[in-house]
Amino acid sequence: MFPILETARLRLRELTINDAEEVYACFSNDLVTRYYGMETMRSKEQADELLAFFSNSYIGQKGIRWGIERADQEGIIGTIGFNAWSPKHKRAEIGYELHPDHWRKGYIAEALSEVIAYGFHVMDLTRIGAIVFLQNDASIQLLTKMGFTREGILSGYMVQNGIAYDTYVYSLLKEKNSDRV
Repeated sequence: MFPILETARLRLRELTINDAEEVYACFSNDLVTRYYGMETMRSKEQADELLAFFSNSYIGQKGIRWGIERADQEGIIGTIGFNAWSPKHKRAEIGYELHPDHWRKGYIAEALSEVIAYGFHVMDLTRIGAIVFLQNDASIQLLTKMGFTREGILSGYMVQNGIAYDTYVYSLLKEKNSDRV
C-alpha cells in the first residue's frame, strides 16, 4: 500500500493517471524544467508516460514519488520523492518540483522535511543524496537550509536540450542528523 504523508499544510499521496493534467502543467513549464534534467513536455501523453514511470519505479523498489497536494484543496501542485533507490546500500536521491504558482510559500521545505523523515525511519536509508544544477540557487539554498552537505561537482553529469551541465552532489546522512530524524 502506497504511503500517504501529511504535514500541517500538505498531503503527499500516490500519483495516479487522474493527475496527468496537473503533472503536465508542471512539466510543460520551462521555469520548472529549466534545472530538472529533462526536456519540457510538449504533450499530455508525456505526462501519462512519466506517471507510469513513477508507478513502475515504486513497484520495482527503484523509487517512490508522491504528488504534493495542498491539504485545503484537491489537485497536485508538484511532486517529490526518491529515485536511484538502493535498498541494499540504504541510499536514494531526492528530487522535487513545484508549479511556479506555488513557489516561495515554503511548500517544498515542508514536504522535504516529511519525506526525509520517511526515508530515514521507514525506508531505513542511511544516505539521501541530491543532484543539483550549479545555477539552481533556490534548490542550493533549500538543501543547505535542510542540512545537506555539498560533496563536490559532477562534470557534464546532466544533459538537457543536448547540452551537458555540471551539477553539485549533496548528501544528508542519517548518523549526522539523528537529532532531526
